[in-house]
Amino acid sequence: CIIEAMKLMNELEAEVAGEIVEILVQNGQPVEYGQPLMRVNPG
Repeated sequence: CIIEAMKLMNELEAEVAGEIVEILVQNGQPVEYGQPLMRVNPG
């Protein structure tokens, strides 16, 4: 997952392996620190 913050692109790595089952935010939508971005089914 790549997140833009202050015009910089930041790559995020999941804490668990699995399948993304739901994306909780839209492209371009502002997010807050700690806000869930997606649901992952661990696997």
